[in-house]
Amino acid sequence: MSSLFTQIAKLHIPAMAAPNPSTLLPLESLKHSLVNTELVDKCIGSRIHIIMKSDKEIVGTLLGFDDFVNMVLEDVTEYESTPEGRRITQLDQILLNGNHITMLVPGGEVLD
Repeated sequence: MSSLFTQIAKLHIPAMAAPNPSTLLPLESLKHSLVNTELVDKCIGSRIHIIMKSDKEIVGTLLGFDDFVNMVLEDVTEYESTPEGRRITQLDQILLNGNHITMLVPGGEVLD
């Protein structure tokens, strides 16, 4: 499995590229191995697409994270699916609880 993570770490994903399933970082595997957080560390300063356990997706610039994968992001756009449609919120900076994150997409943007 480490060879898969090695391959992902070597990928360069343009900021506007559609997510490629081979570049997705499943969060559960990150929480159970400190080695895998090195992949997230390589995303610091870059745009990242975060899929939450709720009906929210977040895109922002990763400033930092801790061992529990709590994340600080800036220049954030939050996308929320509601019964009325998609709600988009712009935020300057946020702190995300790592327990609510499902998946990370380095360099990803939300598709319409």
